[in-house]
Amino acid sequence: MKFKMFSVVVGSEACIAKCPFCVSCETPNKENLKSSEINFRNLKIAANLANRSNVDTVMLTSRGEPLLFPDQITDYLHHLKEFNFPFIELQTNGILLQKNKEKYDKYLRLWYEKGLTTITISVVSHRPELNKKNYMQDNSDYINLPELIDYLHDLKFCVRLTCVCCKNMMDNSQEVAEFIKFAKENKVEQVTLRPVNDEYRRESAHLWILENKLTDENKKDIKDYLEKNGTKLLELERIGTIYDVDGQNVLFSLPLTKYTRDTNPENLRNLIFFQDGHIRYEWEMEGGILLWKFIMKKVINQLAVYY
Repeated sequence: MKFKMFSVVVGSEACIAKCPFCVSCETPNKENLKSSEINFRNLKIAANLANRSNVDTVMLTSRGEPLLFPDQITDYLHHLKEFNFPFIELQTNGILLQKNKEKYDKYLRLWYEKGLTTITISVVSHRPELNKKNYMQDNSDYINLPELIDYLHDLKFCVRLTCVCCKNMMDNSQEVAEFIKFAKENKVEQVTLRPVNDEYRRESAHLWILENKLTDENKKDIKDYLEKNGTKLLELERIGTIYDVDGQNVLFSLPLTKYTRDTNPENLRNLIFFQDGHIRYEWEMEGGILLWKFIMKKVINQLAVYY
């Protein structure tokens, strides 16, 4: 069994933003566990599976905002260190890193020492007014994104901007060109353009996404721009295509839950560790779990390490 990506879920669905398309609408609704309750034994099994699949990046992510659980992030980094993943990435909306800088500065410095390499900031645009509308629950000003990027670079982190592409926010080649220009001017290491997922089945996000997802014409316009103005570097199966656009690394990504299922059951996009020890291959469907009876016997026979 081979996987393309390894995600570790931090915290609960608690968040400080109000994104109508949020991945928290997709995942099984479970409460946050204390660190003492997290099944770190199964985390090691999942990490070994990722190693065996030659996965080079761990994504610390959440159904809400992972920065609300900084001590849990520290614990995960501690347990992952022995597996020597080249890249460990923290996905966040970035708001707390600037709004509560004094608190998180010490955590960031600690996490860097424990192996965290990349901070990925989720946005819907490079335009503050659009990010404010999407992220700020209290209608306060959006963070100073260039300032935050500079700060993270000073701490020696790589920075990735992941733009969730939605209608009237990031839906055409002109906006994409401006976004890429913004990223390059701020020395962002990678830009990810990810069309908002159009496979949601939960009511809370379904109607909004139907009204605001990109059309096929929107996607073609963006893809044509990247093909015309960039050089294709890599085609990543079930993940997306990486381009060099005027010196800026740009990933045009497939939606998170799309193409998780493959005609070959041995090939899966996602390996996802949840706090309770469940190891899943699906974000959206609660049945998408690696069943112990069927899967773990094979895993244990392959690994013969943590059983």
